[in-house]
Amino acid sequence: MLKIRLSRGGSKQNPHYRVVVSESGRTPSGPNVDTIGIYAPGSDPAQVRIDLTKADAWIRKGARPSETVKSLLERARAAQGA
Repeated sequence: MLKIRLSRGGSKQNPHYRVVVSESGRTPSGPNVDTIGIYAPGSDPAQVRIDLTKADAWIRKGARPSETVKSLLERARAAQGA
């Protein structure tokens, strides 16, 4: 099963995340199928850039977003609509 989740990067006390599509049995830092966006919570305001067309395509193919990614997708959709 495919999952859409966050993969941590950055340095100590300065995280940034990639929004990735990966197999559910693999670790988030392991190999992924596709990278669809970024999330940088340390910037002011927090930066969220997600390719919504790719995200929707993966969801249609059966990928399930994590709870955090669901909220980030809602934020990205709200920002795109504004």
